[in-house]
Amino acid sequence: MLSGLASAASVGKPATTQAPVSVVFLNPGYADEPFWLEYVAYMHDAANDLGMQLRVLNGERDPLKLLQHAREVLQAREQPTYLVFVNEHYVGPEILRLFADSKIKLFALHSTLTPDQQAIVGGSREKYRNWIGSLVPNDEEAGYLMAKALIAMAPASAGEMVAFSGVKQTPSATLREAGLYRALAEHPHVRLKQLLYGEWSEQRAYEQASVLLARYPEVSLVWAANDEMAFGVMRAAAEKGRQLHYSGLNNSKRVLQARIDQRISVLVSGHFILGGCAMVMLHDHAAGLDFAARGGKDQQADLFRLLSRQESIRLLRRIDKHAAKLDFRRFSAAFKPRLQGYDCSIEALLR
Repeated sequence: MLSGLASAASVGKPATTQAPVSVVFLNPGYADEPFWLEYVAYMHDAANDLGMQLRVLNGERDPLKLLQHAREVLQAREQPTYLVFVNEHYVGPEILRLFADSKIKLFALHSTLTPDQQAIVGGSREKYRNWIGSLVPNDEEAGYLMAKALIAMAPASAGEMVAFSGVKQTPSATLREAGLYRALAEHPHVRLKQLLYGEWSEQRAYEQASVLLARYPEVSLVWAANDEMAFGVMRAAAEKGRQLHYSGLNNSKRVLQARIDQRISVLVSGHFILGGCAMVMLHDHAAGLDFAARGGKDQQADLFRLLSRQESIRLLRRIDKHAAKLDFRRFSAAFKPRLQGYDCSIEALLR
C-alpha cells in the first residue's frame, strides 16, 4: 500500500542501467480538462526524472475514441513497452482482449477492473498475463472523508443533502458514492434527498442543480465528487440566493482558491500525482525490480486527504510558482535498493 513520503536523502544511483522505457497513456479525459492536465504533467515530470518516454492519447470522454486509440497503438510499427489505461466507462476488459496476443505490457491506473469484471476475465497476471498490475487511489475513503466533514456542518437535529456523482459507468464515481453512503449510515439525522450524475461537468451539474434546488428548499449540504460539479451547483445556488455548504475534490487553482475563500467548505485532494507514481513502478519493473515484490501487483495509494485552509494556501503557492515538482527518483527502488514499499504523497508539496 502506498502512503507517506520517502526521504530524498537516500536517493542514489539506479540499481541497473537500461534503455529508455516507452509508455503510452490512454487518458480518458479531454485534452484541456484541468484535472487531467495536472495529472499528466506529473507523469511527464516522472518520465523526465527517470529517463522514460511518455506519449499521451486523449479519449475526450468518448469510450469509442479511447478504444480507437488503443487499436492504433496495437497496429503501430513502433510499439511502447507499456500501455497504461483507465477503466473509465468500464472499457478495461475490451482493452485486455485487444492486447491479448501483444508483447506490450498493460497497467491499469486510477481505476481498475471491478470485482464483477474480474470474476469474468480474471485479475492481473492471470488469464491476461501481459496485464501486470494496477495502481488506484483510495476513492471510497475520499467520498467518506468529504461526507463526514460536510455532515459536521449540518444542524444537530436534522439536515438535508443533495449529491452529485460523476460518470455512472466509472469505478471512481461508484467508490466515492460508497464512501458517501458509509458516512450517511453513521449519521442518520442527515438525509440524502437525491443523488444525480453530473458526469464530472460544471455545466451539467449547473443544469441539474437549477431544477433540484427548487425541489428541495431545506437542503443545506452539497456533496460533489469533483470540483467542477461543485462549481456548477454553486452557480445555480447563487442565482437562487441560496447559501449552502459544499464539498469538492481535486487540486485546481480555482478550487484551492475557493477553499481559501471558504466558498468550498470541504476539500479533498492528493491523487493528482498518482500517474507519476505509476511511472516509477513501471520504471522499476523494466529494470527487473518487480513492484509486486514491494506491495503487490495491485496497489492502492492512500493519497486522498482533507485540505485545511492553510494547506490549501501552501499548495496554491507551490503551484502558482510552478514549483510543485517532485523528484520521482526518490520513490524508485532502482535508485533506492533498500526500498520495501512505494511511498508517494503530496506531503512534500505541503511542507
